[in-house]
Parts: sequence; C-alpha cells; structure tokens
Amino acid sequence: MLNVQNLLSGKGKYFIGFIVLLFISAICVAFSVTDVDDFAIARREILLRRIGHELLLQSGDSKSRVLPVKKITENEYQIKFENEFTFQPDSLVNTIRRLLAKDPFATDYVVNVLNGDNSSVTYGYAISKNKKDDIVTCLGRKQPSARYIVNVKFKSEGVNSAKNGYLLGSIPFLALVGFIFLKSVKPKRNLPVEQQADTFTLGSVMFDSKNQKLIIDGLATDLTGTETRVLSIFASAPNETIERSRLQKEIWEDEGVIVGRSLDMFISKLRKKLEIDPKIKIVVIRGKGYKLEISG
Repeated sequence: MLNVQNLLSGKGKYFIGFIVLLFISAICVAFSVTDVDDFAIARREILLRRIGHELLLQSGDSKSRVLPVKKITENEYQIKFENEFTFQPDSLVNTIRRLLAKDPFATDYVVNVLNGDNSSVTYGYAISKNKKDDIVTCLGRKQPSARYIVNVKFKSEGVNSAKNGYLLGSIPFLALVGFIFLKSVKPKRNLPVEQQADTFTLGSVMFDSKNQKLIIDGLATDLTGTETRVLSIFASAPNETIERSRLQKEIWEDEGVIVGRSLDMFISKLRKKLEIDPKIKIVVIRGKGYKLEISG
C-alpha cells in the first residue's frame, strides 16, 4: 500500500501531468487542423467562383451573376449561373487549370459540364498531377448557348493529406514537449537524512560539511573549504575507492587549474585531523586513488 502511495505522490503524479499535457496538446492540434481544413475549403470555393466569373466573361456576359458555389459531397462542388452562356472547351480547360493551380491540394480532379435543362453531360475531362494521366478530349468545338452547370470533383486525398501531414508533423513536437516536461519535473533522488542535514557520521566523528567542522565528544576541529569538499566526496561513499582523477576534477577543475601535488597535500592534512578516531583512515589504493576506511 505504501508503494502505491509513493507512486501516486512521486513519479505517478508527473506521469498524470504528462498525460494531461498530451491531451491538451492533442485538442490544440485538432482545432488547428480544423482551421487548416476550413481555410482550404473557403479558398477553394473562392477559386471556383472565379472560374465561373471568367467563363461568363469569355462568353461575352459581364452582367449576369455566378450563383453561390454549392458543395454537393465531401469533395465535389457545383458552379451554377443565372443565365445561359456559351463556352469553348479549350478556354474552359485552360481557365480551370490556371485557377486551380493556386489550390495546392487540387492536383487531381474531374470536371463535368452539365446541361441544366436535362442534366446531361455536355463536356467532361480529368486532370492528374501526373500529366500523362490527363484525359482531355473534344477541344476546339464551341458549345451552344445553354444554362450550364459546372461540377468539379477533387480526389479525396487533397485536404485530408494535408490534415494527416499536419497531425504526423505534430507527433515529434508533442514528443519533444513531453520529454522537456518530464525532464523538468523529474523528482530529485532523496538523499540520506545525514546528507540532507549536511552532516555525515563517520565512526565516532560527526562531519558537519555546512559549518566545515569535525566534531567528536563535543570538541570541534575546523576544516578549510577545500578540505571540506574533499572529505564530502569521501563521506558520500565510505569504504569505496575514489579515483584520483575524480577528486582532482571535482575539487579543482572549476578553478581552471588542476595541481596533482595539491591533492596529496590536502589528503595529508585530512589524515592528521581524522587521527582523533583511529578507526577512520584515508588509505592509498595504488594505481587507482584513495579510500575512506571506517572500521568497527
């Protein structure tokens, strides 16, 4: 039961926080994708109205209206006109191709021109991003005046691919955010009580690193700052070999100078001050470093 409580109060709460962060991020991404989708659709409808406008101008009609573009299925749109007009297939194909080139998702589409009186297909063609797959026929034949309807159907992977790409592109971002979050809230390893209080018990000697003192039977021996740093490393790992290079690096590297003989000098001074308890010794481990031996 205690372990469960520790999990919930320790790493567990950070994990829950991480899940909440991912959930919030996912919602933000979803809203962003919706914005991308809505913007792409609105822009596409404007381009389709522009197509209707240019078709009327090419037929000599500059007064009648292009009716509101109607979305009849997920990827199919309908352009209707107020009056009858004529069109040349060559001009219609070129106009639609030129304007839809401004829509980055309109790489594949099919155009059908219907006769509004009987809904028959007057003219149709298909465009593909791979030009060799284009199907364009019956050019050069002017169509008679009629109330035409232009249907444009896009391949479904257009805007959907953009949404999927946006989502996939967001995954590394979410992973990065999560990694940074976990690193920032990673709980610190709890230190022993003696170290939390800046004190170490070494045999019969109490080492007060904060106040730089050795205390035995109520008597205190002062330590220098460097002696305190050296002994702190030994006290954190009693009876373990501490490499000479580690001591030199941790004690003197921050000062920009590492002097080998300096370490020997401070070790010698510490030995003398620790002589108050014969069970405590700093011994040389040949070829490796030193060890703080505490016996009994």
